[in-house]
Amino acid sequence: MTKKRLLYIGIPVLLLIFGYTFFSSDDEDQISITTKVIRGEFLNEVIISGEAQSTSLKNIDGPANLRKFRLNNIKIQDLIPEGTVVKAGDYVGKLDPSPVNEQIIEARLNLESAESKYLQEQLDTTLTLKQERTAIKDIEFNMQEDELELKQSIYESPTTIKQLEIKIERATRDLREKKEDYSIKKRKAVAKMVEVGTEVSKIRTKLDDLIALQASFTIHSDASGMVTYAKNWDGSKKKVGSDINAWNLTIATLPDLTKMESKTFSNEVDIRKLKEDQEVSVGFDAFPDITMDGVVTTVANVGENKRGSDIKLFQVLIKLKDSNARIRPGMTTSNRILIQKQEDVLMIPLEAVFSKDSISYVYTDSGFSITKKQVELGESNEDVIIVTKGLKEKDVVYLSKPVGLEEKSIAEVN
Repeated sequence: MTKKRLLYIGIPVLLLIFGYTFFSSDDEDQISITTKVIRGEFLNEVIISGEAQSTSLKNIDGPANLRKFRLNNIKIQDLIPEGTVVKAGDYVGKLDPSPVNEQIIEARLNLESAESKYLQEQLDTTLTLKQERTAIKDIEFNMQEDELELKQSIYESPTTIKQLEIKIERATRDLREKKEDYSIKKRKAVAKMVEVGTEVSKIRTKLDDLIALQASFTIHSDASGMVTYAKNWDGSKKKVGSDINAWNLTIATLPDLTKMESKTFSNEVDIRKLKEDQEVSVGFDAFPDITMDGVVTTVANVGENKRGSDIKLFQVLIKLKDSNARIRPGMTTSNRILIQKQEDVLMIPLEAVFSKDSISYVYTDSGFSITKKQVELGESNEDVIIVTKGLKEKDVVYLSKPVGLEEKSIAEVN
């Protein structure tokens, strides 16, 4: 091998060794990563998860007259699986009838007692009035006898005749008073019978209502749709063993699947960015291939505490513009709420921006040297920030500070 050939081979090898020694490091963390300035569309979005629900619900309620019978905290004894598609009249569930059964037994006993009292009063009234009528007839018979005797006493002494006349007059008065007493006693008896009869009718009506209430403890749907369980005050879903009461009768709902929205909660930092009519892109964890357009319809003004935490959350409702037969209430949603959009702007990752004494700067690589350069910035999102001055498209910037350049001076923006 000639000296000239060795020289051609040796010089590149020496350069590779020198380059490796100069640029390599024992600490792999010091290897710098770079990226290019890109030009494109800037989207400032708030991304929050939520839950799909229908904006139009038809409630499936328990009996409406629980309060009338002072029934409260009635337990759900049976309930069909959530998501079951039902038609009008189909069985949905059943409530525990024990409380109403107890009242039915009591009402039946009260009815028997009232009917017995009514019968007794009826017999007493019949007997009393019969005795009064008999007494009246006795007086009338005695008067007829006295009148006959008076007719036959025309030849008797005036004293005897006068005594008979007085006797007849007394009998006439007694008859009149007896008839008046009979009339009063009859009206009294009728009133008493009406009172007792009303009590019987009242108890019988209550018993009929209780039996009807007992039948209504078996719940049927009055419309067609897909059953979703109603929620308790704490957000948990009602199920077998849950209670309903006179102030919250709903057991399940039939949502209108053509009118859906995403219900979500924003934190205190993001809520100030949100307002009605903002555009939203809604995704679904269950169906990654489905994305639907939406619009913010409601932004709560007052926050509420998250359970088990002091964090304040604000409810945000997002109406879906279209419908999809596969979307069901309760599905988890991913909501990308568009806050701001700018076209044709320069952007770099947030990690590429550094600051010192309120001056923002980046490290740029020209291919031959690294420059510490001041930049002017615009809006930012969770990933990138707009560069308004100091860089141009395809400039290379570092995502971390290159080693040994911290003290290098910052090149001001031209």
